[in-house]
Amino acid sequence: MMKRRKITGLLGLSAIGAAGLAVAPAWAQAGTPVEGHDYKILNPPVPTPAGKIEVVEFFWYACPHCYVFDPALRQWLARLPADASFRREHVAFNALQRPHQRLFYTLEAIGQEARWHEQVLEAFHQQRVNYEDPEGVLKLMASLGADMAKVRQAWDSFGVQSRCAQANRLTQAYNFEGVPALAVGGRFVTAPYMVPDAGDELAQGRRALAIADHLLELARGKA
Repeated sequence: MMKRRKITGLLGLSAIGAAGLAVAPAWAQAGTPVEGHDYKILNPPVPTPAGKIEVVEFFWYACPHCYVFDPALRQWLARLPADASFRREHVAFNALQRPHQRLFYTLEAIGQEARWHEQVLEAFHQQRVNYEDPEGVLKLMASLGADMAKVRQAWDSFGVQSRCAQANRLTQAYNFEGVPALAVGGRFVTAPYMVPDAGDELAQGRRALAIADHLLELARGKA
């Protein structure tokens, strides 16, 4: 887990890498998740858009745990039910993370976040780039072949600043301890770090996603 106040010297770590992960097909295989242990209920809940059940991943590009979690998350998203939606939010617990957060919402602003997500995440952990320098983050996008005129225009925009501020308010509202973390329906939060007894880091990620399945059932009123 990348805690809010204990993020030090981890840029470029990728010991486990993007190994293929099998997601557990049902939460029941590991036992019914327990409130207060496997997940928490938010009180008050966070407002979410009407319609589908919203699932939000909170992450940080340079977080090694987020990097390990991402392949399993993508497999889980491939079977996301039709009544659920998904999006990512980038945290900024400290000054180091702010340029990374700004990059995420820059890509969102130009409609390219989904296109570049995997490549940017991979680059953060596999390329030797100084990510403590905001200009280094922009150089990364240039090296990947992004339209830098659009990137720089969005980077300096009020819209991106507003999205960063909004993400910070959401981070506070969901009140989780670190990343990666998953919020479901504005009412529930789970995360790999909440289930350390599930096994190694890969198993913890699988367990968190299985718990998310259960939380979707709770959000539907079926569990």
